[in-house]
Amino acid sequence: MTLRVTLKDVGGGKVIEDVSYDSLGCSISQASASVMTDLVIGRPVGEAIRIGDAFLALMQSKGDAEPDEDILEDAVAFAGVSKYPARIKCALLGWMAWKDATARALAQTDGGRP
Repeated sequence: MTLRVTLKDVGGGKVIEDVSYDSLGCSISQASASVMTDLVIGRPVGEAIRIGDAFLALMQSKGDAEPDEDILEDAVAFAGVSKYPARIKCALLGWMAWKDATARALAQTDGGRP
């Protein structure tokens, strides 16, 4: 997966202006990346990171967590994936690539402050 993040300054903070990606992978990784872009574009970086953390917690729950639909919106559809350890990495692929790309974009601007 190759993922690109564009940030913009809004009111002294950074906002996710755009996320685009090219990838080859299973349907879970493709769908998860698509839902992730819908969730983070237009949000302040700090808020987008909290959404990513909530998704990671859901994936680590082994199917025992009740996902918060107010935070995860359509990503709650992946709750069942957390029961299958071999598929968790698929669902997290785009999210981890986004987290890395966002950290790199932040490092290039303002010394890494969200």
